[in-house]
Amino acid sequence: MSQEQIQSVTPHTGGPAASEPKQNVTDVYAIHGADPEVLAYAMAKYSRSSLSMRESLAEIDSQRAEQFLNTFYFQYGHRSIADLAHIPFAIERLSLLAAIALVDEQRWDGQERSTRYQDFRKSGWYTPPFGEATPVFTAAIEASFAAYDAISQGMLVALKSAIARPDAMKPDAYERTLKARAFDVARYLLPLATNTSLGQIVNARTLETQVSRLLTSEFAEIREIAEKLRIAASEPAWNVQHSKLQPLIDDLRQTDAAAAQLLGDRVLRPVKTAPTLVKYANPSDYIVNSRAELRAAAHELMAGQPIDAASVVDLIDDGESLEVEIATSLLYPHCHYPYRQLRAEVEGLTVARRDELVALGATHRGRHDELSRSFHSGHGLRFDILMDIGGFRDMHRHRRCVQLLQEYTDLHGYETPECPGQPTLAQAGLEAVYVEAMDAALRCYRRLKTSSEPEGAQSAQYALPLGVRCRSLFKMDFAEALYISELRSGVAGHFSYRRVAWEMYLAVARRHPSLAGYFRIEDVNQPVDLLRR
Repeated sequence: MSQEQIQSVTPHTGGPAASEPKQNVTDVYAIHGADPEVLAYAMAKYSRSSLSMRESLAEIDSQRAEQFLNTFYFQYGHRSIADLAHIPFAIERLSLLAAIALVDEQRWDGQERSTRYQDFRKSGWYTPPFGEATPVFTAAIEASFAAYDAISQGMLVALKSAIARPDAMKPDAYERTLKARAFDVARYLLPLATNTSLGQIVNARTLETQVSRLLTSEFAEIREIAEKLRIAASEPAWNVQHSKLQPLIDDLRQTDAAAAQLLGDRVLRPVKTAPTLVKYANPSDYIVNSRAELRAAAHELMAGQPIDAASVVDLIDDGESLEVEIATSLLYPHCHYPYRQLRAEVEGLTVARRDELVALGATHRGRHDELSRSFHSGHGLRFDILMDIGGFRDMHRHRRCVQLLQEYTDLHGYETPECPGQPTLAQAGLEAVYVEAMDAALRCYRRLKTSSEPEGAQSAQYALPLGVRCRSLFKMDFAEALYISELRSGVAGHFSYRRVAWEMYLAVARRHPSLAGYFRIEDVNQPVDLLRR
């Protein structure tokens, strides 16, 4: 086909001719190949220029984008610009403890290795700096993994004995399904030191706050990861096409060096994803100073009181004032008390003292610091949840709500995995193995907690298994409560969070019976078909 013929059948995509009337025709097109910061600049130009995206990207280079971002993002504080630059990251071989901290962003998208579908025996683990106590830690982690292996294999045998393979089910699907059920039980023994991997796709604004928050962590591993994130955003990214295209360009260079050079510069050039937008991500003085003062205030307020017994899920009534809720929420992550018990003490304070507590959460706020998450108050439904850490990791994925997590501890004991319709640990002959492993892990935690090494009390938490209970506060509206309850109560889900979702539903139904009928819920107390996925 000749060039003239091609032109005759090619649709006209430019603007209307001068003699043609202008038509309002919406143009929609996907974009690929632009650097994240250049694309963010091009999108930001919609508010300042009449150029199309194609025209903007054609005239923008990385240097102009950097100049623009330096002016409008850092000098004028237009932080929403960074929402437009999205960056994929792979973070591999980090501990479960660090992974929970890393994903704790309300504007986060990503995926982590699943404890249900992967065997973590060969994952390895992170060892904190314990000095002379390191052999104690190592022995405890090895014992936890040995018990994990014994429980996963023993439970698989018990499941096969209890559940016959249907004729219509292929053997590999049967084996895979029951292995997943066995791993659901064994995961309770995985220590927080266990290595995992995750991928995230976040905008540069989330990345900046994430790096700043992680740099402020009390855990050395997490601070190191924060620095690596900043470096990864500032250095050339890994090009997935490089290994495929480089040989082709090398071949082309034999016949046309100029064309090879041009092609290499275009498709294999080093791309730095967000060097401008993360360069000022530093440890947050706001978090550091507020954390220390609020921790001291919580300790003073509760003065060594015993922790009240509490249900798995407690739907908090909304009788307190907004000021009391904020003060209580500010203290909640810095102690191990139930919300109700903590709130009762706050309500007994004078107005002046209560206001002082609220002020502690805002006094150290800098010019570009957002108020801490505890100030996100006034939500219709608040659930104080006491569940195993493994179950919390699953519930943690729900980001349309506000989540406040307390520090990991042995104070709340641990869960014993039980699923209606599935052999128990006792029936599988594994109860003694499980209890011994859990108790040994907690003994190790208590011993390491008193280590003379810096951050010893923090680092000891790596020895805690996922079956240990942790306390967290979830604030949400009715639609999110319904969504979580419906999704997490499904029979294909893990029995840990199924029970929590069921209790959330029951709590809402008791408080608001007229709304109970809107939940499409499955009773988690009924035996389940363990081959259903």
